[in-house]
This record gives sequence, structure tokens and C-alpha cells, in this order.
Amino acid sequence: MTGTDNTSRLPLDTEASRTAKPLMAFMFACRPRQWAKNLLIAVPVLVSQQWIEPTHWITLALAFACFSVTASGTYLVNDVLDLRADRAHPTKKHRPFASGVLHPGVGVVAAIVMVVGALVASWVLLPPLFVWSLGVYVILTLVYSLWVKRKAMLDVIWLACLYCLRIIAGGMAVNIIPSAWLLAFALFIFLSLAFAKRYCELVIMEEIEVARPSGRAYLVEDLTLLSTMGVASGYLAVLVLALYINSEAVTELYAQPQVLWLICPAMLYWISRFWLLVHRRLVREDPLLYVLSDRLSYIIGAVVVAVALVADRVVQWFPGG
Repeated sequence: MTGTDNTSRLPLDTEASRTAKPLMAFMFACRPRQWAKNLLIAVPVLVSQQWIEPTHWITLALAFACFSVTASGTYLVNDVLDLRADRAHPTKKHRPFASGVLHPGVGVVAAIVMVVGALVASWVLLPPLFVWSLGVYVILTLVYSLWVKRKAMLDVIWLACLYCLRIIAGGMAVNIIPSAWLLAFALFIFLSLAFAKRYCELVIMEEIEVARPSGRAYLVEDLTLLSTMGVASGYLAVLVLALYINSEAVTELYAQPQVLWLICPAMLYWISRFWLLVHRRLVREDPLLYVLSDRLSYIIGAVVVAVALVADRVVQWFPGG
């Protein structure tokens, strides 16, 4: 592989550090790739079977924009607060602030403008409960950056809760209250991804023979434990799904809820394969971003959607319904 090919495969943060243009570096610092995570705000509409309501999607588009701008502001704050640790990291040292391309003061001012602007826009355009959810997200993210990220185990639970908060915020935007089943499933699946995130970070540290990442509470020796808890969390998510399918609540939404059992083996396969790839060290980036770029994950998602549609619509296929 040529040197040019290697450069094209560098992470966005690394590419940003190699540009002399502050505006481009600032764009990378805002991490637009991470906005994909904010698509979680659409989950309440999808699982409540209200996806044919056009006003919901207009509202969600506004909510997505406000949440993404807010998230970018919190990323800037995180990078400014984590300068010392990033400069000691083999890849994060290339981030715009850590590398010196951008001054930390620029990040602080931009973050304030972005967060305040997004909160004001959401206050004008969206329901008050969404604004409160967005405000809680800002507070929890700031607490994470200042303190929680250095506390072993608490940090992964915190990250999982931040993902769940996106789902809650999406529900608040369209006046749909996410069910306890949905939040329990999401908590465990995102906890599994959070453990994978820490696992991938430790793998990098192991490769460069650093026993403990700067600014983190984990040791390279914790790799086996993190993978065990990550797999267990993923399987617990499938267990929650199975309990939901077997509950009375599901009969209110689906004509043939027994068909939904087909989702369980699909999810077991997905989580098992994901952790196999993590264990083989083939997942080298943010695990959620990896999932969003993984073709097989989309195939599994399509299977889940198809099964849900069959359970809801094609009653005549299954006698006794």
C-alpha cells in the first residue's frame, strides 16, 4: 500500500491536524461524524409505529440539528479540558487543540455560542420538555468531562445513560414517552458499546506498551474483564427484548407478537459477532460509529424491521391471530 493510501485511511482527527487552515481544523474539532449518534432521537417514533406522521419527522429534523450543534459544543469543551491527556495519546495528540492548530480559547468561546444558540433555537422551535432534555444532556456531559471519565465503571454507565438520553429527548420532541422496556434495552446495549469503547482504547495502549492511558482509570490488564462485561451487557439487552416480547404490553402494538421472537437470534448473532470483531481488534474506532458504518449491521437492522412489519401487518400468514 502506498503512502498516499495510508494517509487516506487516517482518522479525521489526524487529518485535521495536518491542515494549516484553522476553519477546517475547527470543523474537524466539532466532530460532524459523531452526529450520527443523534439519530437515536428518532427511535421513539419508530418503535411506537408512528413513522407515517410527517409532522414528527419535521420536528425530529429540528431536534436533530439542535442536538448536533449542542453535542459539537460539548466536544469542544471536552477537548479543551482534556488537553494534557490528549497530548500524551498516540492518536488524540493530533486533534486540533492538542496539536496547537487551534487555541483553547477559541474552543471555549465557540462552545458557549453553539450550546446557548442551540438551546435558544430549541426553546423557540420545539417543546419545552425537549429543551429540558437538551439542558440535562449539557450538564451530564460537562460532569462527565470534568470528573466521571476518570472513574472506572461509572464512566461507562454514564456514557450509556447519555445515549439513552438521546432517545428520551427524541420522545420529548414529539410527545412520545419512551417505554421502560425500550430504555432498559437501550441501557444494556449502549453499556455494551461503552465497554467496547474502553476496550479499544486499552488495545491501543497495549500496542504502544503503555500500561495505563492518561486521564483514564483502566489498566491494560482490565481488557479481559471489560470484554466479559461488554458481552454480558449485550446479552442482557437481548434478554430484556425477550421478556418484552413475552409481556402483555407487546400485544397492544402487534397483531402477531410471536413473530417477534425471530429478532432474538438475529440480535444474539449481531452482538456476538460485534464482540468477536472487537476481541480480534478489528474495531479500531468509536464502536457506535463502527456499527453505523458496518454493512452487516444494516442487514440485521433490515431483518428486524421486516420481522416487526410482518408481526404487525401480515396477520393472515399466521392462523389463530
